[in-house]
Amino acid sequence: MSQSVTDSATTAGNVAHEVSLRADRSRTAARKLARANRDWKDRGLLAIAAALDTSRAEVIEANSKDLDRERAAGTSQGLLDRLKLDDARVDGLISALHELAGLPDPVGTVERGQTLPNGLRLRQVHVPMGVLGAIYEARPNVTVDIAGLALKSGNAVLLRGGSAAAESNRALLYLIRDALDSVGLPADAVQSVDDFGRAGAEALMRARGKVDVLIPRGGRALIQSVLENAKVPVIETGEGNVHIYLDATATAESAAAILINAKTQRPSVCNTVETLLLHSEAAASRHVLEELSKAGVTLHADPRALALADGLRVVAATEEDWATEYMSLDLAVAVVDDLDEAIEHIRRWTTGHTEAILTNDLAHAERFIAEIDSAAVIVNASTRFTDGGELGLGAEVGISTQKMHARGPMGVRELTTTKWIVQGDGHIRS
Repeated sequence: MSQSVTDSATTAGNVAHEVSLRADRSRTAARKLARANRDWKDRGLLAIAAALDTSRAEVIEANSKDLDRERAAGTSQGLLDRLKLDDARVDGLISALHELAGLPDPVGTVERGQTLPNGLRLRQVHVPMGVLGAIYEARPNVTVDIAGLALKSGNAVLLRGGSAAAESNRALLYLIRDALDSVGLPADAVQSVDDFGRAGAEALMRARGKVDVLIPRGGRALIQSVLENAKVPVIETGEGNVHIYLDATATAESAAAILINAKTQRPSVCNTVETLLLHSEAAASRHVLEELSKAGVTLHADPRALALADGLRVVAATEEDWATEYMSLDLAVAVVDDLDEAIEHIRRWTTGHTEAILTNDLAHAERFIAEIDSAAVIVNASTRFTDGGELGLGAEVGISTQKMHARGPMGVRELTTTKWIVQGDGHIRS
């Protein structure tokens, strides 16, 4: 037993050393990126987009190997959907890279500035964070999104994409690095620790002083593991227990269209609605439930909602349903008597991601906005819009549910920090 422990410790030490060396190469790459102007970085983004287009057959073939393996292992349909890359999704990644190239460069943007009464000139400007770490699972699209966002914001990145997407991520990493090199940018701006498996993830979490910030993206278990074990500063991205409240004044047809989009367009993602709260006097309730049931949604209903959903695709809800991120065509449904009760339910069960209200009452909308404390609050629109691409950010690293400098979709600006520039003419402090 002692020999096994020694071997494990030695292996862990070797992995930590190798990850440290890669982080050092990332730091060198980050220093070069910090000097790159917008045109140079945008050429890199467009080179990645072109490589994705040219190599899409190879990428999709690699992805099919991941899908076949995970399907055989009994992976859930929701996770398989997250894992999947097809022509349409590759097109989406290419479009996001083009959109990123069209965005202003956040580096060098002046946050604020002034000349003090003593003549000192101050500027607070945005600068890259340096070396980012990202840990995520079963989402090969994130490999491209994070690489593009890191490049645009002048950062290098170390990726841990998980075993489920191993073949996909290997193919993507190769073409990204080759594309960067083709325009004279450092290939080491995008590296992976996937070849070290779980030990690589653990070493990345402990690389304090080597990695400036770590971003986990995935399910609750992954995020909690990173939060509990990381020595590197973490920007928390949260699971999406997302609510929609149907107010008494909501219009039936509009509400049904919004809810079907929010639940069925892509059930496996974090901005999909998981709980529907119905005002007890909402005339639209039955129509909305019928349309959801027709769309294949199973309703997990409380006693009053069960009565409304009689004859539909429905089961009785348990207490666990209010806390569940289903990632499937399941929806928790409860009836509430007023806005107060809806807000109280959301406060109890929210993960702080996205909440929405469907209403024609302006006062109710304004109160919902003021009293719901989540990263995104939506009025009369689908929760699927809580997305970096949909909000004009080009892409996102994740949806931050914390209350630090980054909250909600994290685009290029959220991957920068600031520094103060103080210019004087021989000033001394008295």
